[in-house]
Amino acid sequence: MAPLLALVGVSKSFGSLRVIEDLSFSVGPREALGVVGPNGAGKTTALNLMIGRLRPDRGRVVFEERDVTRVAPHARCRAGIALTHQIPHPFEALTVFENVLVGAVYGAGHGEAAAHAPCLSALELTGLAAKANTRAAQLTLLERKRLELARALATEPRVLLLDEIAGGLSEPEVLELVRVIHRVQAEGVAIVWIEHIVHALRPVVTRLAVISGGRLLREGPTDAVMADPEVQRVYLGIEV
Repeated sequence: MAPLLALVGVSKSFGSLRVIEDLSFSVGPREALGVVGPNGAGKTTALNLMIGRLRPDRGRVVFEERDVTRVAPHARCRAGIALTHQIPHPFEALTVFENVLVGAVYGAGHGEAAAHAPCLSALELTGLAAKANTRAAQLTLLERKRLELARALATEPRVLLLDEIAGGLSEPEVLELVRVIHRVQAEGVAIVWIEHIVHALRPVVTRLAVISGGRLLREGPTDAVMADPEVQRVYLGIEV
């Protein structure tokens, strides 16, 4: 089966600093891929290349077997690629429902009437239906993370890019969020998830890609990758 979304030999520099070097990895339909690596490895840059905020110096971004390297971020979103951020920035004066509606209308391009169904579905899936009329400013951090997910899901993505969405949460909150993400993946949405909290990834992802120094260090089944001596040395600082 062809990959759903792939980076193919991409490189990216900022001035003289090479952040990504000949990096390739992909996620298949309905698959969940975890992306890990030490700080400064280039993980978030890789996501920004996938969503279109950055354009590679070399290489290609391929979505549904189509080269989207030069396609703008809003067009990628409407095609089926969505992104959540580590630090949520909702429209605090708007209600939860209105925030999600923004995603459906401006992200997916729905008219307001047609946008209601995906909004309600996203709120149910993320456990926010009871908070629909609550102003975003009144939400807890975990609820803001759920709202970040709901806004992305309202665009009806085929693949969801998660950038350290569990950051800043307590252990019980991480487990709650993992359950939500697991439900999203069970609905058939492919996931590429960057996360420092590896145990949060394990219930959801089936493969890991480890990035170090902007290059792909290892890729494969989660347990096999985490048991690799080089991964343990580079990522965990363990000499085996």
